[in-house]
Amino acid sequence: MTEVARAAASGLDDEAGSGGQRVLDRLVALLDLEKIEENIFRGVSPPHSPVRVFGGQVAGQALVAAGRTVPEERKVHSLHAYFIRGGDPSVPIVYEVDRIRDGRSFTTRRVVAIQHGKAIFSLSASFQKSEAGLEHAEEMPDVPGPESLPTLAERTGEYADRLSLRSRPRPIDIRYVNEPPWVTRDSGERPARNQVWMRADGTLPDQQLLHVCVLTYASDMTLLDSVLARHGVYWDLDTVIGASLDHALWFHRPFRADEWFLYDSGSPTASGGRGLATGRFFGLDGTLIATVVQEGLLRVVP
Repeated sequence: MTEVARAAASGLDDEAGSGGQRVLDRLVALLDLEKIEENIFRGVSPPHSPVRVFGGQVAGQALVAAGRTVPEERKVHSLHAYFIRGGDPSVPIVYEVDRIRDGRSFTTRRVVAIQHGKAIFSLSASFQKSEAGLEHAEEMPDVPGPESLPTLAERTGEYADRLSLRSRPRPIDIRYVNEPPWVTRDSGERPARNQVWMRADGTLPDQQLLHVCVLTYASDMTLLDSVLARHGVYWDLDTVIGASLDHALWFHRPFRADEWFLYDSGSPTASGGRGLATGRFFGLDGTLIATVVQEGLLRVVP
């Protein structure tokens, strides 16, 4: 990471809860890993991080590390990841890339993220050269457009002082289609779907891998909320001990992460202190662009 990128990533003078291009540039800087040796990269966390490194950050950085070892014409179509230990935001993360396979059509990479001499995260990603083939996709749910919906700041309203999401700069613009989970917790509604419009809050460079990594980052932001909403509990308003356990993404079609996409998620099951959530990403034109599945540790303390 260059000194300019490091300064952008620090962003010490940004207002809590702010967004916009400067905060998005910080995210881009966080994803601009430093190459320290062949197949070895280093990333940092922002100084305002919570106790653990945000899962979307380490997943996005690991995908950047994998992508830096793959020819640009091969696009990532899937990733599968495990969160092994909580990351320490106060020290850099080292990403080691294993070049598993370079085939005629597909390229496979495995990445291990290391802190304090131990693995905290592992990722396998597959890349493919462009090919023609069968085409079909599910239709996007019928929902209001993003510009007609309140901003996240407007949605928090009377809950503002109780929600930690207001205390951190936000590179992703989020607009809830249905009532947010902190509202349904109190209203008694137990929604089966959690639907939000998202986009990078600014303009991203024309780098396809970067757009995929930003969506990967965003995919970890509201997914487990769909589990909690089914039970009327929420992170900041109840004693919830939670962590991502694994994360899988499939990328179906090209997209830009700085254009609106609908994140439609739900939870088919929860048991054994774990909750499973699935999600679909649709472009503003209704195109299905990606699918995600995540299992999380969710312990609710009475």
